[in-house]
Amino acid sequence: MYGLTPFGGTGFDLWNAFNDFDKSFFGGKMPLNNCKTDIRDEGDKYVLESELPGFEKEDIKLDINGTQLTIAAEHSTNNDEKDDKGNYIRRERTFGSYKRSFDIGDTDTEAISAEYRNGILTIELPKKALEAPVSKRLEIK
Repeated sequence: MYGLTPFGGTGFDLWNAFNDFDKSFFGGKMPLNNCKTDIRDEGDKYVLESELPGFEKEDIKLDINGTQLTIAAEHSTNNDEKDDKGNYIRRERTFGSYKRSFDIGDTDTEAISAEYRNGILTIELPKKALEAPVSKRLEIK
């Protein structure tokens, strides 16, 4: 009953206690799920710019499956520092991955080009040439 009233969601809710844990722990941001992407229409092509900071070019995979372009990036680091006896002084591991898919049905998939520089993946997607409508006269039999 309290779920339908405006004041019902202002207090602690046992059922939603863990749903927003990640948001409060990470300050409202989930760093591994954000892959900010800008898409511009430049007339004869689309330009897609995706932010992938901290990745190397080798970590990024671009796949085309039918009319879907998928950007996937994954990397991990392992910093093991040990003393003379093999005991850990510091051991840190990080893992990050992104995956986004885009519909590219109206682009020329054979002419797509990509470049990665300074943490920005830029993909140029030339548009398909518009086919002129075929006009012909039919003979009546």
